[in-house]
Amino acid sequence: MPLQPIPIDEFTVRAHQLWHGQWLLLTAGDHAARRFNTMTVAWGSLGTMWNRPFAQVVVRPTRFTYEFTEEFDSFTLTAFAPRFRPVLKELGTRSGRDMDKIDGSGLTPIASQEVAAPGFAEAELIVECRKIYWDDLDPERFLDPTIEDQYSGDDYHRVYFGEIVAVRGVDRFRTG
Repeated sequence: MPLQPIPIDEFTVRAHQLWHGQWLLLTAGDHAARRFNTMTVAWGSLGTMWNRPFAQVVVRPTRFTYEFTEEFDSFTLTAFAPRFRPVLKELGTRSGRDMDKIDGSGLTPIASQEVAAPGFAEAELIVECRKIYWDDLDPERFLDPTIEDQYSGDDYHRVYFGEIVAVRGVDRFRTG
């Protein structure tokens, strides 16, 4: 089923299920220049910040996608049907430094409507974001000491806020 534009006021998700249960691909770079990378993400948020719809993602500096997220001013988040779970697992465990993991995944990068970063033809949801803020997690500010267990290598995430500038998806991501 082809993706349809979804006005932000009609965009709806079960946020925890989307991040924790379904996973997403975070892709940063420039589709037209064929310079981009993707990684699977399962931590993040969607909401409103500074009166704008936004997506928040976190990327460890050790990840290859971090370089693209730093260099380029946009990113996409794409969700897929459950049958793509093995592909997302593979894209989350392999590095684009070592191989063309996107080509090997069988997914088809496609141009976005508003940002340079691509989406994927096989996706059931594409959220296009323009970066508006970043910060580094500071372990001294963790209020729950068990959070530190997520960082055995002291590779604390960089947090990116992206203003959502376009959404395309299947009907289940639209209200009304």
